[in-house]
Amino acid sequence: MKPTTICLGVLLGATMWLAVASQAVAQNATASHVHIAHAADGWRDTPDGVGLLPAAVAEAAVAQTHAGLAVGSSGLDGIKRHIGHVVHAIDPTIRESGPGNGYGVVKGASGAATHIGLAARSDGASDNVTLHGNHVGTSLEDVQQWAQEILELAAQVEGTSNSGLAADLAGQIHQLTQNIVDGHDANSDGRIGWGSGEGGLAQATLHLSLLKRGEGID
Repeated sequence: MKPTTICLGVLLGATMWLAVASQAVAQNATASHVHIAHAADGWRDTPDGVGLLPAAVAEAAVAQTHAGLAVGSSGLDGIKRHIGHVVHAIDPTIRESGPGNGYGVVKGASGAATHIGLAARSDGASDNVTLHGNHVGTSLEDVQQWAQEILELAAQVEGTSNSGLAADLAGQIHQLTQNIVDGHDANSDGRIGWGSGEGGLAQATLHLSLLKRGEGID
């Protein structure tokens, strides 16, 4: 075989290898990006097909509003009514009727956390996905913890006939809804980050946006 033929064969082989490798990288990136899109942009069972994180954000806004109305209520009946609305927005499997969208903060946040975790664990996921995926996931762990605390406090409101106690519990619930929406300055440094005990939906949303920007999928 002539030297030029050998060189041509090597070149063609290298070109084919690069094409296969590029296709594999693209497929891996696509797998990661699909999960990112489920968290950020659209999911099959959310209201209006929005992303899982936006679904949680919408429900959290309802919960925060009605927690505030509960705090402003002068009687036990009003407190219980609005705390019931909070529960519906947090987890409609516990309280089926209410002013929320019927999806719930818990389901939206846990679903978003699941898909961001899958994105970060996908073969070929970038360092950007791993980094910001951790930030999003950590914030969403806080959201789910606060949501469970709300449900426990709400059960106490439902079970009491003491309006003073109900009002105190409503105040605690209101603070927790604010934590879910905006995060919480746990270390009193004047800033709210994504770290454990601080990150809320605002921080999860910010870092999901940074993640998408880093992937060029804004």
